[in-house]
Amino acid sequence: MAFAPDISVVVPVYDEEGAAPALAREIAAAFAGRAFEILFVDDASRDGTRAALTALRAEIPQLRVLAHRSNAGQSRALRTGILAARAPIVVTLDGDGQNDPADGPALADALAAGPPGLALVGGERVRRQDSRAKKVASRIGNGVRRRLLGDTANDTGCGLKAFRRDAFLRLPYFDHIHRYLPALMLREGYQVAFRPVGHRHRQSGRSKYTNLGRLAASLSDLLGVMWLQSRARDPGGVDEA
Repeated sequence: MAFAPDISVVVPVYDEEGAAPALAREIAAAFAGRAFEILFVDDASRDGTRAALTALRAEIPQLRVLAHRSNAGQSRALRTGILAARAPIVVTLDGDGQNDPADGPALADALAAGPPGLALVGGERVRRQDSRAKKVASRIGNGVRRRLLGDTANDTGCGLKAFRRDAFLRLPYFDHIHRYLPALMLREGYQVAFRPVGHRHRQSGRSKYTNLGRLAASLSDLLGVMWLQSRARDPGGVDEA
């Protein structure tokens, strides 16, 4: 019988040779004692990220390494990992090491202990270790998004989340979907919750985003999600006759 984990940890990575191996070890330590798997999705890195991760498989038997043939972005890498995941609960975190894997089990436990309609528990970063410009841009962006979408989220940019795999697969997919998961879960009639999580300095590599680049993508994405919300119709539940 194939191994059936309770939790799948999905990590998208792109040019993170310096951070990925240590992060994989941290994840394995954080989830020790549980039935889990770790899926790193290499989004066609140009450095030695894939080789560094595959070299760890003997040390970390729960580790799986998936690799895109061409670069497709963070959302597609997350979706690739979630599609391949074998557990009903998925925990995601960024591949740069700024999310603390030690916070992951608490999010997964909060999701599992929640009501049946709870589909996502998102992390909200406290004491963020980013530049002042990045924190200001994030605060403004989160405020605008929350006001327009009513998703109740203060920090959708936090990569650390726990959610039900089947709920994610019901959502309409588009690039940058990972920043709109709370709004899309609410659109499907699910409940969402949030918990504070830690945040760390980046120890290696560099950010793949700029404030201007993120703003340009966010404007079109925000309009698209608003359109999706306007086209949603709630049946109020389903009864089998």
